[in-house]
Amino acid sequence: MIPVLTPEELAGVDARALEPVDMLVARAGAAIATAAIDMMGGAYGRRVIVVAGPGNNGNDGRVAARRLAARGAIVKVLEATEVPGGTFVGHADLVVDAAFGTGLRRAYAPPDSGRAPVLAVDIPSGVNGITGFALGEQAVTADRTVTFAALKPGLLLGEGPDRAGALALAGIGLTPLAREVAQAWLVEDADFDALAPRPRDGHKWQRAVAVVAGSPGMTGAPWLVSRAALRAGAGYVRLGMPGVDLPHSPLPPSEVVGLSLSPVGWAAEVLVAGLSRFGSLVIGPGLGSAQPSGSRSEVASLVQAAPLPVVIDADGLGALGSVEVLRTLTDARHHPTIITPHVGEWTRLVGEAPEADRIAAVRQVARRSGAVVLLKGATTVVGEPGGKVLLAAAGPPSLATAGSGDVLSGIIGALLSAGVPALEAAGLGAHLHGRAASGGYSHGLVAGDLPDLVAQWLSGRL
Repeated sequence: MIPVLTPEELAGVDARALEPVDMLVARAGAAIATAAIDMMGGAYGRRVIVVAGPGNNGNDGRVAARRLAARGAIVKVLEATEVPGGTFVGHADLVVDAAFGTGLRRAYAPPDSGRAPVLAVDIPSGVNGITGFALGEQAVTADRTVTFAALKPGLLLGEGPDRAGALALAGIGLTPLAREVAQAWLVEDADFDALAPRPRDGHKWQRAVAVVAGSPGMTGAPWLVSRAALRAGAGYVRLGMPGVDLPHSPLPPSEVVGLSLSPVGWAAEVLVAGLSRFGSLVIGPGLGSAQPSGSRSEVASLVQAAPLPVVIDADGLGALGSVEVLRTLTDARHHPTIITPHVGEWTRLVGEAPEADRIAAVRQVARRSGAVVLLKGATTVVGEPGGKVLLAAAGPPSLATAGSGDVLSGIIGALLSAGVPALEAAGLGAHLHGRAASGGYSHGLVAGDLPDLVAQWLSGRL
């Protein structure tokens, strides 16, 4: 996992560095120059304009300018404070934005780089280092960003990914300190290497997932949850759909085992049928009108009594109604609880939309609820009550399709059943969800495509 530090946390790391600032700046400048040469395909004879600010970002850019000039580039350094916004900087093969870094707190109007590609230093100038949104009406949009020591939230959230372009992380000697203080981490492919393989003498019950989802006329969601769990490694999936006559349901024959449940009183039926052999329970997608009203719903009753990790999604969240109700359940439980809202579900559960600082928002709701909270988005944010956060940024825009969240719930359920801790199961699940989608159609992807793509991606990793 890659550490993610706020500007304040990064300032603390800088203050603890054992090496002088000049040495860190020299390393940063070298990393910028290397990236610039890579973008231009060389240095000799290339024209480079560096927009340098008054702080360390500007100094990083000036060091890069000297290095590029030493390699034969024609370099011009412009002082950021002396170039009015919108002013054309001149024709160049590359513009280096070294104006302002993550500590900027005011609006910034960048100069016009024309048609030249832009390389940003640490973060595109004018982008909030926490939220990823522009501090004013304008900000730099770069083709590539070289950032130092750790990633910053503003590079991963809001407009940050579109503004930053391709990201390159240069440690400059601060990586050990960054990893020591980081409370937020970006999930990467290599994190799946640590997953325990199935034992040679394993059996299906070692990774069994129980699913309670669906209702009359809403059988698609539970089908997606169940198939995703199987394709993500569950050895056995049992599906109960309240009020659905399983022998006559529209679901095709499959490896999923059915459990008949009554329209009401089904929580007790699930418990009587036994959960002790399962590794996780996924509840909620497609429950719809099968849910009685009131805070002490069937969902609440089942979640409170379930003796295993639980994932609550979709209509399951709606049945709980509020963070306060969820807290009463987590206080009574002895196993982890994961909730997976999108923005609309979050707003109904919390009473307001998530703030622009999504990491802070997720941390707050995780503390209030006692649950692991996964807030879906282009960059998904996962937090636990203790404050640790995982970010998953692998999802392509094609994931914005009906039913994809049901697939995510099934993936997380499968990881939980394999013994992966709740925070990691949610974070790794979101990353796997994105990676699977990236292997499918870029246009016209549907949720039903995802389970097979999950198995395909995992088969290449495990």
